[in-house]
Amino acid sequence: MSREAHADLPGVRLWHLDTGGAGPAVVLMHAATGSCRVWEHQLPAFTRAGYRVVAPDRRGWGRSVIDPAGPQPGTAADDLHALLDHLGLDRVHLVGTAAGGIAALDFALSFPERLRTLVVANSIGGVQDEDYLALGRRLRPPQFLDLPADLRELGPAYRAANVEGTRRWGDLERQSRPDRPPVAAQPTRHRITFALLETIRVPTLLVTGGADLYTPPPVLALFAARIRGARVVVVPEAGHSTYWECPDVFNRVVLAFMRKRNRKRNRDGARRAGHPAQARRPPTRR
Repeated sequence: MSREAHADLPGVRLWHLDTGGAGPAVVLMHAATGSCRVWEHQLPAFTRAGYRVVAPDRRGWGRSVIDPAGPQPGTAADDLHALLDHLGLDRVHLVGTAAGGIAALDFALSFPERLRTLVVANSIGGVQDEDYLALGRRLRPPQFLDLPADLRELGPAYRAANVEGTRRWGDLERQSRPDRPPVAAQPTRHRITFALLETIRVPTLLVTGGADLYTPPPVLALFAARIRGARVVVVPEAGHSTYWECPDVFNRVVLAFMRKRNRKRNRDGARRAGHPAQARRPPTRR
């Protein structure tokens, strides 16, 4: 059964959901339009697959509470590092969507030893290179942010086909904003650049939607070209919320990626222990 509680960390009482269990841990980092509640399509699928799922409300969202006596505004990467220590988790699979993907990249740059894999979905990545910022201004002019959140973040195919899902997404988006004065945005620990992304060695999966207005496939390709060995998945017709719009596809792709890396890690561990993996027997010809 999932447990929800506050973790008393420097500068914040961080609300988080934790399914518990002895399986490998997966941490889910929500977008700026969400909270830990948005992962309702992932929690059952990931727990059935044997994973322990941890989903925090990032500082300033949901039910997390700022502690003004502590350091402010802090960084999402440091908050996550402190949460992992609080929960006694060593290495985890990290999944971040949209702004949560920026936090996930910053964490991978800051604490790579704490990660098994990295999944970044539908994220502009927080890159500060001037030519990339100029591209963002062309894709998203000032009027763009005046659009309703569901128009910006859900693809037209989903909005046309799933009225109830669109309504539910909107309800969760509104619930994610605390009924209190907004807090200062958290900076990243690093000034993220494409050159810095080239230093990432964590196994990485990059996901976007074919109809993502923030991260269309050509933008994702810029990240794939810099992160060595990154796998790329584009989900046709999905917008900026692939985890919500196409959960079956999202879950299948992410679980397959994590499972593959777990198998490789187990094989590598067996080799280091002096027990090479058993070779497959060649098929019998008939």
